[in-house]
Amino acid sequence: MTRSTRERIVDEALRLFAERGYSATSVAEIEAAAGLSPGAGGLYRHFKSKYEVLAAAMHEHAARTRIQVADSLAELSSMEGSADLEERLSLVCRAGLAKVREESELTRVFFRDLSQFPELVAVVREGLLQPMFDAITGWFRAQPEYAEADLDWTGIGAVLGGAVVHYRLFQETVGETPGHAEKDQFVSAWVRLAVGLLPAPAHAPVS
Repeated sequence: MTRSTRERIVDEALRLFAERGYSATSVAEIEAAAGLSPGAGGLYRHFKSKYEVLAAAMHEHAARTRIQVADSLAELSSMEGSADLEERLSLVCRAGLAKVREESELTRVFFRDLSQFPELVAVVREGLLQPMFDAITGWFRAQPEYAEADLDWTGIGAVLGGAVVHYRLFQETVGETPGHAEKDQFVSAWVRLAVGLLPAPAHAPVS
């Protein structure tokens, strides 16, 4: 699918911001990376400033995340009758890992540059991070196997969702996985912990 000029500007700007930093990236460099004549002002036909390109990237990634979360939940819901709980849990975990990895450029920009733009921190928090945690919490609450479990799903969603985010962020920032655990090991452990939340089977009364 051919990207529009606007899309190229946003994508290439985010890549450059991730590689070099927001302040160290010039408008001319963004234009060159997007296939425009550097310094000719092509970026300004679509955006008022470099900041507006950064803001567009944050808003567009947040909007895409909301769509992806809704689509993933719909797909998982359709599997309830055909896949056992452990398989569904594995898919939830792997989808979360894939999503965090997909946002690696945004993550680098977030930690390096966004502290100077609190309004964009709010966009990422409310439009990208919180929907992922809400999705995990809502998914657990909707599973029939957990219907009888009287648990703090918000807290559990924070723990299990946080583990997924941390695994990828650790890998991104440190260059290796936490504890040298391979992805399949992590997913297996995550599923095992989640299965451990199932209510204990009731014991038959002793006659």
